[in-house]
Amino acid sequence: MASSGRKLGVAMDFSPCSIKALKWTVDNVVKEGDLLILVIIRPSQHYEHGEMQLWEVTGSPLIPLSEFSDSTNMKKYGLNLQSEAVAIVTIAAKEKNVVPLMKIYWGDPREKLLEAIDHIPLNSIFIGNRGLGPLRRAIMGSVSNYVVNNASCPVTVVKSEHGHHH
Repeated sequence: MASSGRKLGVAMDFSPCSIKALKWTVDNVVKEGDLLILVIIRPSQHYEHGEMQLWEVTGSPLIPLSEFSDSTNMKKYGLNLQSEAVAIVTIAAKEKNVVPLMKIYWGDPREKLLEAIDHIPLNSIFIGNRGLGPLRRAIMGSVSNYVVNNASCPVTVVKSEHGHHH
């Protein structure tokens, strides 16, 4: 698929924060012809059937919008998609003529996001600053900080504040 467009990744965990990062990216960054790739990281699981075991290593194939807007189809990946995220990219596809794709990885979000950047490969990645709950964040360290410090492409952290801190 020849496209002069950039490959822009958005790290999605479907938290309000990642939805905000997606919306911000669509509103401020994407241009006609870009590939908008939702990078989803799921916890490692052990799958019975071969296809999923293979993908656990490489990540899923790039999934087109027609497939990921179909919730029954997404159940096979163990995903229950937030309609808000699908709506945002569906509108982007229509209004901005961008190509939305999704890629799912299984494992540690920090490692897998770096893998996505190198393998897809992404020109740029956008990530919300809070996806994980405070406890998980304390254990794992901040995923966004890790990606900023280790990524081989520009990383934009889209800040999402809950409440106003003075």
